[in-house]
Amino acid sequence: MKKSNFSNVNLSMGTGRRKSSVARVYIREGSGNIKVNNRDFDSYIQLENLRTMALSPLVLTNTLGKYDLYINVYGGGISGQSGAIRHGISRALFELDESNKMILRSNGFLTRDSRKVERKKFGKKKARKSFQFSKR
Repeated sequence: MKKSNFSNVNLSMGTGRRKSSVARVYIREGSGNIKVNNRDFDSYIQLENLRTMALSPLVLTNTLGKYDLYINVYGGGISGQSGAIRHGISRALFELDESNKMILRSNGFLTRDSRKVERKKFGKKKARKSFQFSKR
């Protein structure tokens, strides 16, 4: 595993999960640089609505330019990964400063969204959709 550029000075970590994605978020004081899997945040998440959703905990706590973020994320698609990033950022902000708890909790950022895709059952077209019934 590669060593990150982060020193242990005022370092906080949060693990976020959504669907089948897992994100490890490392946060420290800095100038607002965000790296996701050693890539720039804007080039990794290209859809604007997913970017704003992922960074909403920072906007809500007025800490958008104050911290550097280093994020490892794997599993799932880009939507699940951005939800996992949001959950991980929220947990890291809570670990860094516990006064953020009420703001993050009231907006539902500290709660893990446990919805997953239902598996396909045998004898069905999809998880619940059946084949068309024919009487004759």
